[in-house]
Amino acid sequence: MTVVTNEDNELVPTRTVTGWRVCIDYRKLNEATRKDHFPLPFMDQMLERLAGNKFFCFLDGFFGYFQIPIEPANQEKTTFTCPYGTYAYKHMPFGLCNTLATFQRCMIAIFQDMLKTSMEVFMDDLSVFGDSFDSCLNNLEQMLIRCKQAHLVLNWEKCHFMVTEGIVLGYKVSSRGLDVDKAKINVIAKLPPPTNVKSVRSFLGHARFYRGFIIFFSKISRPMTKLLEKDSVFNFDEEWNKAFETLKEKLMNAPIMV
Repeated sequence: MTVVTNEDNELVPTRTVTGWRVCIDYRKLNEATRKDHFPLPFMDQMLERLAGNKFFCFLDGFFGYFQIPIEPANQEKTTFTCPYGTYAYKHMPFGLCNTLATFQRCMIAIFQDMLKTSMEVFMDDLSVFGDSFDSCLNNLEQMLIRCKQAHLVLNWEKCHFMVTEGIVLGYKVSSRGLDVDKAKINVIAKLPPPTNVKSVRSFLGHARFYRGFIIFFSKISRPMTKLLEKDSVFNFDEEWNKAFETLKEKLMNAPIMV
């Protein structure tokens, strides 16, 4: 995370791109794979438990999926080709259909007795919290001991310790409650009026992420959603432009959800 200054001279934490990740086309393998339906945490419930606490520690797993080894007998199934030969993964790669479920199950197995009371886990994002500095520090110590026991490695460059606020899953959490992420809102605010159905769908997808902050969201966005209906004629008139600008304004002035 890097703190940058936006046009309003506000400090905004922003994730910078530091490298590439390889993702193999495993569609044929995924078709033949029995699906694992282990659920991910409900994001809204997780954020509710985090918001309102006074101190937080936000930690990130080092190379996430690659910390989980694959059974030697199954490694050949991940074989892929490139100009330099054929290779197979010894650890779980990106692109497999069951990686999300496998990794989340692993995290829950490691931290099961600590979840909801002292920390939250969403994939490789770990959030430790406490209602005081000492309690948060104690929870962090217990979590790090558990990581050491399970040989779970963290990326220190992406870890933030004993802070009073931070970005989790696109939301800003603090003792005040939930707030919108300024970096995301700045991107939405700079979007030009849609020129086709695809751009309308893209804008509404961005805006719906924060629909909980906008009262009567469906009513305001109705003129735009009509453009997505089958056989609808695309004509971005004054009514639709008003809905577009109203949504942007409400997102930029979104209240804090306590």
